Amino acid sequence: MNHPYLSPDDLPSHRTIQLSKILFRQLEEAIKQNFFLAGNRITRILLSSCHWYFKINSGILILIMICPDIESYQNIIRTVPQFTNMLKRFTNRGRITISSSVNKDIPWVLSIDEILPEEDSPTN
Repeated sequence: MNHPYLSPDDLPSHRTIQLSKILFRQLEEAIKQNFFLAGNRITRILLSSCHWYFKINSGILILIMICPDIESYQNIIRTVPQFTNMLKRFTNRGRITISSSVNKDIPWVLSIDEILPEEDSPTN
């Protein structure tokens, strides 16, 4: 049997938890709007080609992108350094998760610290 480390009086109320969830959703939505506006024409087109949103989990801002087809997935993968630079404007601790709804693969998850800047990326 697990006993909580804090007494019930020290835990947040149900109302506080509900308000926190609402505030996090509002923050995620505001970041999404500002992130979209921070992008150039190409990044806006790429974002519009897939389902994407932000999630805050344990203090880490996560950009989640779900591509409807392999073409949009490949286009998003090619521009990861650009999305990383954009995300760095909003957080020091961020992640990008990219998946394709076509092949239902495990999503590609990377920390913004792990991505090479565009000028250092290998050319194909």
